[in-house]
Amino acid sequence: MTGAPAGAGAAWTTILTSVAASFTAPSHVLFVTLMCGWVMTPVRRTITHIITTIDPRSRRPHDAYHRLVRDGIWDMVGLWCTLTTAMVDRLVPAGSVVLIDIDDTLFHKSGRNVDGAGLFRDAVRSGRNRTVHALGLNVVVATLRVRPPWPGTPIALPVAARIRRKGDGPTTVELARAILFDLAGWLPDRQIEVACDGAYSTLCADRPDRVHVTSRIRRDAATYELTPPRTGRRGRPRKKGERLPSLAAMADTATFTTGQVDLRGVTATRLVWSRTLLWYGVTGDTPVLLVVVRDPDGVQPDDFFVTTNIAACPAWVAGHYAGRWSIEVTFRDTKQALGGHQPQSWKRQGPQRTVALSLWLHAAVWLWYLHVWADRPSWTPTPWYPRKTSPSFVDALAALRTVLWTQRISPTQPAQALTADIRDQLVAVLARAD
Repeated sequence: MTGAPAGAGAAWTTILTSVAASFTAPSHVLFVTLMCGWVMTPVRRTITHIITTIDPRSRRPHDAYHRLVRDGIWDMVGLWCTLTTAMVDRLVPAGSVVLIDIDDTLFHKSGRNVDGAGLFRDAVRSGRNRTVHALGLNVVVATLRVRPPWPGTPIALPVAARIRRKGDGPTTVELARAILFDLAGWLPDRQIEVACDGAYSTLCADRPDRVHVTSRIRRDAATYELTPPRTGRRGRPRKKGERLPSLAAMADTATFTTGQVDLRGVTATRLVWSRTLLWYGVTGDTPVLLVVVRDPDGVQPDDFFVTTNIAACPAWVAGHYAGRWSIEVTFRDTKQALGGHQPQSWKRQGPQRTVALSLWLHAAVWLWYLHVWADRPSWTPTPWYPRKTSPSFVDALAALRTVLWTQRISPTQPAQALTADIRDQLVAVLARAD
């Protein structure tokens, strides 16, 4: 691990203090301590393990940290709003479109009395011929997709998360729609382009102004010509045009053009074709652009997408949808590197807040890393990864751990108690511990 740039610790403090308005003064101190401990903890991120790492002498009662998460008077929406606006201001150039991905995931929980938990489909363990259900929190997440200053795939920074509860509560689509309206309010001067899978395709019909949605369309979807103009005759006007052939039939007779598609940082040649139509049963009378993407080698099957941005370039639509894979990487990193499912807070707001905080922390770590390190490598080159040129989230987390542990160790040790070599080795071990 190379030495951290000057001001690295202050940059992290700035991110944590930016949300102070969402807390009372004592609660914010606990929040800052909890977030720093979460980053530094080398074992399971239960609240008690975090306390043991950050406050081993119990300067504050351990119940204070549990109450902060479970019953504290603070609003997670305020934290999301502050962090989201900061990330967009710093990482998305003025006038550029804000790219958002939406999906849901399952944070596993154990125990019969976890508020908000239920049996939901586990997408990781389920397949085409087998559906696996597991106990946990079903979380709808929106992420900001940004291009880092190094080549390769984009990264996804969480900007909102909401829990879907079993029963009569909002559906995943309704929660996603609420998130979009929040984002439109937080970013009043920005155009937003959303990518989501087919389960969220109804967002095309009801969405905020300045928000366009790109999604998959069913291969057996019933599509129609656009609504014809009114004839002036008596009777109810038509709501849709003539029924169109099946998507496969239209693709078979279409004249494709060659386009360059950005597939998560790699440019690929694809054949594309598009036309405007109505997917009346799903998006109502909202016109959508159908985009068909074909592999020129005929290896992969045709892909069918729809977008409410009917002026969009078909190749851009294909690349925009392909980029949503970055949200899956975020789910993996939050669960594996940050232990998002590990905090043992079971009652009232505890479960949903710990999940949301793990996602918020993921975004905060990336924001810090992109600000402090930019395009400089933060890792020590190793002979088994000689071609490593871009950092992962684990590298970003290790860099922040190095800064926090160095601050914690150096000022508290007697002079000459640790040589520089031993101290650096200890910091490197703690930074990679898990």
